[in-house]
Amino acid sequence: MIDDLMHERKRKLEVLKNAGLSPYPGKVLRTHVIHEFLSYFARFKKTGKKVVLAGRIVGLRNQGGVLFFDIRDEGGMVQCVAKKELLKNYETIADILDIGDFVEVRGNAFITKSGQKSVQINSLRMLTKSLRPLPSQWHGLHDIETRLRKRYLDLLSDPNLKELFLKKEKFWAAVREFLIKEGFHEVETPVLVPIPGGADAEPFQTHHNALDETFFLRISLEIPLKKIIAGGFEKVFEIGRVFRNEGIDREHLQDFTFMEFYWAYHDYHDLMRLTERMVKEVIKKTTGSLSTNFQGRKINWSKKWNVIQYCEIFKKINHFDPSHATLDVLQKHAQKINLEFDPSLSKGRLIDLIYKKTVRPTLIEPVFLINPPIELVPLAKRTDENPKLAARMQIVACGTELGNGYTELNDPIDQRERLKEQERLKLEGDKEAQSFDEDFIEAMEYGMPPMAGFGFSERLFAVLMDRPMREAVIFPLMRRKKT
Repeated sequence: MIDDLMHERKRKLEVLKNAGLSPYPGKVLRTHVIHEFLSYFARFKKTGKKVVLAGRIVGLRNQGGVLFFDIRDEGGMVQCVAKKELLKNYETIADILDIGDFVEVRGNAFITKSGQKSVQINSLRMLTKSLRPLPSQWHGLHDIETRLRKRYLDLLSDPNLKELFLKKEKFWAAVREFLIKEGFHEVETPVLVPIPGGADAEPFQTHHNALDETFFLRISLEIPLKKIIAGGFEKVFEIGRVFRNEGIDREHLQDFTFMEFYWAYHDYHDLMRLTERMVKEVIKKTTGSLSTNFQGRKINWSKKWNVIQYCEIFKKINHFDPSHATLDVLQKHAQKINLEFDPSLSKGRLIDLIYKKTVRPTLIEPVFLINPPIELVPLAKRTDENPKLAARMQIVACGTELGNGYTELNDPIDQRERLKEQERLKLEGDKEAQSFDEDFIEAMEYGMPPMAGFGFSERLFAVLMDRPMREAVIFPLMRRKKT
């Protein structure tokens, strides 16, 4: 059926060409967008001034001598009326038009007998002849995989999808506006890096031909931003893409937008005060409210967020303190709760897996989760009260982490030892362990001021919209379709 419809559209394409008309002209003579025309319709009707509009045909009805069709541009939709007695090439136009075509129409403001604001046209020009019928004409666009692969069709058929990505634009604009207002400077750092660091993730690897060197796509923004702080800046941030070669689920993607900021002479307690204000402001500007829905539950972001100790809530649910647990205790408990794990995993990795299975799903309202075991955070300072704990805060809500920050480690000797341990774990098979970075250690040895750092990804936006992350990305990475 599709082949027949395409064959018919190609016939119409040849009709245009044989008439000496270009089906794909380069210049458009539009004088107004549809929203402007409708907003000042009374004025156009009173003066009789001609307008030139352009858009895609989304509805088409031929009523014998009168052709009605609707055109849509980014800002609106309007009905066009073509009458046989007013349009010299009416028969040709009635023959060649299809839903999906882009056209330019010239005419006057006109109200139909039913009272609908319209354009009565006296000329029409094809701007783009559509060769494939839009999905709504044959079977619609319902399958999620098809929608994600052909997002351009999904945008056409689902008006709410456009609104989703307009909200995403507001989301990141609000983040940027808040940080700049707070005195942070926006910077850009390399996407290709010789050593991936700053997060527990497996990187993507590539080769630079001119330098004949292996590089990695960055998994985090952290290391170069800290070097900038060492160079004399006190408040910096970056919003950019990061890449992690990990699994796909509701909360994870391979490439996604991330924001990190670093703030000299402050700690993770300062972060909690600043980030609570920031996230609340961003949510309000994005959604218009501080109340959102997530999987059938109403989430209240407006109240003061509670602060919860990581080890206390872990112990309450699992009945032991993770900061004092041996590897053997952790492995036995993981087996008890039917957690699949690699026996070679480190203590920190096992604690994290148990936490994600037993504790994290219980945290629905927004909270700050603080002071996890130091094994979980190789780049954070130890707390002053307990060297076994990391000076870290996480924003947790809707059963997932939505932001992560800590008082940054600036002791080069301690950092060297921790990264060497990470390197050992990597050599033993932990693909997500961090790499040893001598240049980063050297920057710390020159002197790096006390600072706090914080980051979050577009997972927060996806949660606010109550969608899986890949549905909140215009073009998510997909497995290639076999042909």
